[in-house]
Amino acid sequence: MAEPGDGVGNPGFDGNDRETLLRTEYHKQTARIRWHELQTWYARGSVIRVDGTMNLVEVAVQLGLDNAARFEQWISEGSVAPVSDDQALAWYEVNEELWAVVAAPWVLVQQC
Repeated sequence: MAEPGDGVGNPGFDGNDRETLLRTEYHKQTARIRWHELQTWYARGSVIRVDGTMNLVEVAVQLGLDNAARFEQWISEGSVAPVSDDQALAWYEVNEELWAVVAAPWVLVQQC
């Protein structure tokens, strides 16, 4: 049997509601963090750089919605990419402060 709010058999719950819930949750989780604090996640290959012209929360929402087409476009444009070793070293040397949001299993980061 479907439960209220599960999206099954509940006409009041649709993709737009899920998008709104994700956006609200990611806004709450977005914070500034120093690069040194992200070293464990970087070593795991879990840190993704988001271009400064993009909305960090919107990128997290699209990831949460599993919007593969949008991500393929962003990746091909270079707007979203794993943090390169050169970038990581530059941020490490100055302990760069970044905006970050966790969109498990990824940590999305953007320069402040």
